[in-house]
Amino acid sequence: MFFSGLFAAYFSLRAANSPKNSVLGGWPPTGDKIDAVSVGIATIFLVMSSFTMQMAVARTLRNDRRGFYGWLLLTFTLGALFAGMQVADYIGRPFPISQNAYTSCFYVLTGFHLLHVCGGLFAMVIMAGRARSKRFGGHHSGPPVEMLSYYWHFVDVVWIALYAMIFLLK
Repeated sequence: MFFSGLFAAYFSLRAANSPKNSVLGGWPPTGDKIDAVSVGIATIFLVMSSFTMQMAVARTLRNDRRGFYGWLLLTFTLGALFAGMQVADYIGRPFPISQNAYTSCFYVLTGFHLLHVCGGLFAMVIMAGRARSKRFGGHHSGPPVEMLSYYWHFVDVVWIALYAMIFLLK
């Protein structure tokens, strides 16, 4: 629901700032440069992490602790790469959050998504710790790992929509 509201705000502001009725000169405003290529590479890392997360779930259901750790570590690494590239993208942006409605929407949408990614990374650390239990396996660990995977897939799907909306739609 939260992201739905943010998407609605973005599209409302975008419609209000169309080239024919905007003093900003369109959406995005003139001079605000979007680098879809570097963010696209980060997107590939995030999409790949959904597949590796699903492999971690499969290993849990097979009672394969070592395989679970390996796939979870790979998922964490891909998610951390995405987060790091997102921060690097913020640092390289030529506009501040307060410049106009577009930049505010950009940072709020992508920033809240980044917070969700960081939350997922933290949950992976917690899940790795829980997997050290003697009760590791499909019956005990399967449901929590699956819940984490649902969250991670949600974060992935939301990012795909954000990427398309912000970086690809002209």
